[in-house]
Amino acid sequence: MNRHLLALLCLSAFVSTSQAAEPAPLPTVAAVDLQRYAGAWYEIALLPNRFQKQCVADTQARYRLDGNRVEVINRCRTSNGEVDRTAGHAKTVDSSGNAKLRVTFFWPFYGNYWVLDLDEDYRHVLIGEPSRKYAWVLSRTPQMDEAQLQKLLDRAAELGFNKQAFQRTPQTQPLE
Repeated sequence: MNRHLLALLCLSAFVSTSQAAEPAPLPTVAAVDLQRYAGAWYEIALLPNRFQKQCVADTQARYRLDGNRVEVINRCRTSNGEVDRTAGHAKTVDSSGNAKLRVTFFWPFYGNYWVLDLDEDYRHVLIGEPSRKYAWVLSRTPQMDEAQLQKLLDRAAELGFNKQAFQRTPQTQPLE
C-alpha cells in the first residue's frame, strides 16, 4: 500500500477517534516554553497505537520552532532495521500557554498533543490527548531513571490513562 495513503488512513483513524465523546476534562501543565521544549526527545513508553505499529525500537521526536508553528520529525527503527521517518508540524491552541498543540502529518487532519506533566528542567514529559487512548513518556536521553518513569506513569493513571497498557520502547542505538 502506498506509504502516504497508509499514513492518511492511520491519521484519519487517530483524528476521528480523538474527536469521539471525551471523558472528563484533561488538565495540562500551565505553560510550556517552546524554545526550551524544542530539540530531541526519546520515546521511553507509549500506549500502543496503529500509526506507530511499524516502530519496534529507537523512536525519537525532534521539534524545531518554525515561525508560528513547530516542525515535527518522528523517526523509529522498523523490524527490518530500516529507519522510518515522518514529518509534520504543530500549532499551539490559543489560551493554552503552549501546553496544547494540534499536530498534523497529513494536512488537513490534526490530532491533539497535550503536555500533561513536564519537569522544570525539560528533561521528561508526559504527553496525552483528551480521549486518553494515546499517550507517550518522552525523555531527553535514551534511558530514563526507573523511579522517574514510574512517577510519570502514576501521573498518567491519576489522569485516567491505563497505566498497565503502557509499553516500553527499546532505545538500542542512535538513529543517524
